[in-house]
Amino acid sequence: MPLPPPPTKRGARLAHEAVDSTAGRRTRGPVTATAENELEHQPADASARPVKVNTAPARAAGNAPRRSSPATRARKPAEPARPVSKPALLRAQPATTAAPRLPAAPAQRTRKAKASGPKRLFVLDTNVLLHDPVALFRFEEHDIYLPMIVLEELDGHKKGMTEVARNGRQTSRLLDALAGVKGADMVHGLALDSTGHSEATGKLYFQTAPLDVTMPAALPQGKADNQILGVVAALQKLHAKEDAAKDPGHREVVLVSKDINMRVKARALGLAAEDYESDKTLEDGDLLYPGTLQLPPDFWTRQSKTVESWQSGSHTYYRISGPIVPQLQINEFVYFESPGEPSLYARVTEIRDKTAVLKTLKDFTHLKNGVWGVTARNREQNFALNVLMDPEVDFVTLAGTAGTGKTLLALASGLTQVLDDRRYTEIIMTRATVSVGEDIGFLPGTEEEKMGPWMGALDDNLEFLAKGDAGGAGEWGRAATNELIRSRIKIKSMNFMRGRTFLNKWIIIDEAQNLTPKQMKTLITRAGPGTKIICMGNLAQIDTPYLTEGSSGLTYAVDRFKGWPHGGHITLARGERSRLADFASEVL
Repeated sequence: MPLPPPPTKRGARLAHEAVDSTAGRRTRGPVTATAENELEHQPADASARPVKVNTAPARAAGNAPRRSSPATRARKPAEPARPVSKPALLRAQPATTAAPRLPAAPAQRTRKAKASGPKRLFVLDTNVLLHDPVALFRFEEHDIYLPMIVLEELDGHKKGMTEVARNGRQTSRLLDALAGVKGADMVHGLALDSTGHSEATGKLYFQTAPLDVTMPAALPQGKADNQILGVVAALQKLHAKEDAAKDPGHREVVLVSKDINMRVKARALGLAAEDYESDKTLEDGDLLYPGTLQLPPDFWTRQSKTVESWQSGSHTYYRISGPIVPQLQINEFVYFESPGEPSLYARVTEIRDKTAVLKTLKDFTHLKNGVWGVTARNREQNFALNVLMDPEVDFVTLAGTAGTGKTLLALASGLTQVLDDRRYTEIIMTRATVSVGEDIGFLPGTEEEKMGPWMGALDDNLEFLAKGDAGGAGEWGRAATNELIRSRIKIKSMNFMRGRTFLNKWIIIDEAQNLTPKQMKTLITRAGPGTKIICMGNLAQIDTPYLTEGSSGLTYAVDRFKGWPHGGHITLARGERSRLADFASEVL
């Protein structure tokens, strides 16, 4: 709108004619239909132009003296009643259309609520805590309940030097630490994350009050297992009553036990029961990392344009790429066998970005490369000797059925590197003392004499190597006597391994499938500088109670050391002991 005439002197007032003429120019007549059509068909930027023109005088008027005439003040209350013009509506439309893009936060809150779900109450059997004391912190957001009879059984197993006694004492210490936290309430539950285990967000409850236990008369009431079953039944009945009014899907009470018969009895009574599976490395033993990989038939066809090769000493190196690289692990053995094409046996030595380096192997199937007179009889044995004779590999695991040559290969490689190469000072051999049948009682003599009956495999293989049945045992093998060889072999019991450090030793751990993950960790951490550890075992022959193929210490070690540059694993597939032993392994 046009501005009124400027004042001629200080304190001058506007004339009424100037005010009336200015107000008359501001009034607008009704908008015609033609004008409405023009506004509707105008683009958004064109509709904004009148607004910019109208706001400029307002800013200019703001610079004028604030004192206005009575006529101007009288018209101000009538301004909000003015009809909104079409350009104003068009200008407000973009803000209206942008609003629906915001509702993202409520969707996230809904997903989080669904993911939480109802908490379950797990009643732990005593054997679970004696098997894994850290089981208290393995149930994530769910709660744990310990009957009073479980605490009594823990107290009865705490004495002694066995693994079960140590686990019982550790469980008692963990429970004492949870109960000793400031502000801990035994009645309303102890927070499992109060001692630093942030992964456990549930609570630990104890049986602090008597429960209404009603069990079938056929079950003896004095047996500990039946008392635990009674507690589970009472808790299930109690939580069903408490939660029925709040939630139709009442809180589930589950018994967790390593005892198969107890789980069967629980299910027969209509109680939910599960096995403790948090200690399992693998769900199935067939998923164990084999340490070998067969290359596809079109391997050389795909790699012909991109492969790089070079020679270093007696080994050839290949740098490959393609979709097979993500499947490889460091120190994994690969082989290519195809009719009419040259075979390839190599080991993965480097993986970088999308490429991998393969190193050809030393052929231990040839007699000139024999190890203490022993030559490889199949592909897997050749792989095993390559990793056993490599000084850069500190930890080797050998798995396989009976008669595949695990002990013989480890012992022959150890004798060669102790007596011929002088790389290690002596061989230390140990094993898990778990009997197949009934225990024969205490054994007389020293530590080595007590371990003698358990080391029959060592004696058999030493006899085979010393007699030269393998076709000659080299310079040292021909001159050395059994006494000299045995002077470099020490037999140790695992019960006295804790706290020791072995320097420049060749350590063989036989029957490693009977070790728990905790025992395996105890043995491996004994290795000092220059020490090499070989773990051997057959996962089909586990004699330790409550151990399976998935929870064995051997499976645990193979899975954890997979891909480590200084570790290797081979699964020996073919038996070489005799045709009788091979056939028995398949059909029995």
